[in-house]
Amino acid sequence: MVAGAGTSEWVVPCGATAVGSWPGTDPREAAATVIGELPDLPHLVELPRRGVGADMIGRVSALLVDLRFDTTPRGYRLATRRGAVSRRARDLLRSDLDALEEAWETAGFAGSGRKVKIQATGPLTLAAQVELPGGHRVLTDSGALRDLSDSLTEGLARHAAEVRGRLGAEVMVQLDEPSLTAVLEGSLRGVSVLDSVRAQPEPESRALLDRVIDAQTGPVLVHSCGEPPAIAFLRDSAAAAVGFDLATVGVDQLDSIGEALDAGKHLVLGLVPTTPPELPVTWRELAEPGVRLIDRLGFPRSTLSERVSVSPACGVGDASLEWARRSLRLCAEIARAFAEEPGELDFS
Repeated sequence: MVAGAGTSEWVVPCGATAVGSWPGTDPREAAATVIGELPDLPHLVELPRRGVGADMIGRVSALLVDLRFDTTPRGYRLATRRGAVSRRARDLLRSDLDALEEAWETAGFAGSGRKVKIQATGPLTLAAQVELPGGHRVLTDSGALRDLSDSLTEGLARHAAEVRGRLGAEVMVQLDEPSLTAVLEGSLRGVSVLDSVRAQPEPESRALLDRVIDAQTGPVLVHSCGEPPAIAFLRDSAAAAVGFDLATVGVDQLDSIGEALDAGKHLVLGLVPTTPPELPVTWRELAEPGVRLIDRLGFPRSTLSERVSVSPACGVGDASLEWARRSLRLCAEIARAFAEEPGELDFS
């Protein structure tokens, strides 16, 4: 798997990983759990239950260069000067990095060149969810959109470099774009029922996303839990890997998935639910949709071991700690089956 333009060409690891958020408020416990359960591609967790500055959007305030956020009753907005939100986001990120570094060293991974994943909200979702001082979404102002994207690009590259230096690891970046489908379709609401947010043209949107991707020195995964995920759009992006909840994919998107594989993309399939299902499930039941997808697309089963990773459908921040741990173990079991015996899996 070759990374996007401007990145190093190390292979996106197959196996199990997770999307980002994690239940609880203890970064040390979270880091130790993730490294223990996901040795192939652990990640720097997000702990949104800690409140402002710890969620997916607020965390970005710790990464931005020369921009910062404060809060409104609806969420976050661009601020003219650094305040409590940005300071809190930076403090929380620092404690998360310290916890990851400690767990990394305890596991004996320091300086080993192993792979680790970090996450940040992608530029389109960020611009869709953050407001201008006047209350409109950043997405509605082309100049502000460009400034926010440029700030994220620079800050994320610095963040990845710090993680690389702290851990002695190869760093994969994940851009989270849950609002991508809404951005492209023009289904976001404005500040009032009479104020609509126009659909963003795909070429301009892809150029914005690719600029962030191309600035990174490792491969970039774009994850979208939008319904349906914008797979055709991401197929033509510079992302090395595309992640999505397989349960949200319709028959009309199968060709796009096949074309993404043909284009050299790695797939991160969300096969494990983020909350426990009503009835107990086994790894075999959860693996079946992924195997049937590859079969239906006409790719050899070896694709599962060479071009597919397994994750929960999305972040598990709202789950119980018990299910969050269970979800990672199920991902690991599915990934192991994909790696060892994909051709032997039988669901008849």
